[in-house]
Amino acid sequence: MPSLSERNRSAVTPPKQPTTSAAGDPSSTSAISDLSEKPIEEVWRLYQETPTEAIRNFLMENYLPLVRYTAERMATRLPAEVEVEDLMSSGLFGLMDAIDAYDIERGVKFETYCTQRIRGAIFDELRAMDWVPRLVRSRTAKVERARKELEMEHGRTATDAEVGEKLAVDPDEYKKICRDARPVGVVSLNRKWFETDSSKDVREIDVVRDKRQENPVSRLQRDDLKLLLTKGLSRAERLIIVLYYYEEMTMKEIGITLDLSESRVSQMHSSILARLKAQMQHRSKEF
Repeated sequence: MPSLSERNRSAVTPPKQPTTSAAGDPSSTSAISDLSEKPIEEVWRLYQETPTEAIRNFLMENYLPLVRYTAERMATRLPAEVEVEDLMSSGLFGLMDAIDAYDIERGVKFETYCTQRIRGAIFDELRAMDWVPRLVRSRTAKVERARKELEMEHGRTATDAEVGEKLAVDPDEYKKICRDARPVGVVSLNRKWFETDSSKDVREIDVVRDKRQENPVSRLQRDDLKLLLTKGLSRAERLIIVLYYYEEMTMKEIGITLDLSESRVSQMHSSILARLKAQMQHRSKEF
């Protein structure tokens, strides 16, 4: 068992400095600069013989524009909320797998082989992000193919009954397929709606309609109408109008609130309506 002095010396002993990684090694930097001066075929043969991380990183940087090109082409056929950078991140994994699996002796050009691996990696990520099962996607594709074939055959829009008959499914099953093919989608509220002449673009959140919010113009007109109707009325008469038409209370409930009988409230209500009708007819000449 070590003594107290030995433990104190071990406690104050400075830790060992971490070793420099290959990326920060000056020799690695010089090796990459040397690789850039060599033909790419020679770099591939060097990597086949000694697959080091430095050579692999050089190949990744050399073929990175191919990943961007493939991702940008695929993004044109995808919804706007799918970012090109996300596709590139997935395509990089395909590029790494292609570099590790590429065999220069087969005589196949790496760009041709690599493009398929990049596209496959992007498609795998898109399938993982998609919440609709692949079986539903397959059935939807069959419905669309059958619909297009019928339209080309008859020269008109195909009906649901004709599509279901061509697919040999009963009407209930066909309705289920169509219902599953229309899932609820997710849309980013920060997605650009349309471009403007100013520097600020109009986003989805700027034009989306909130149906739960009351129209301020309708609210203002309603308040003005309330003020016009209750103008010149006594306090009890105003309360009867407001409670009956705006609070939707019954005559009995209004009578309990105002300490009046139900018949008296009904009598006052009829008198108020007659006065308001005459008042509105008089004011209609002003409009």
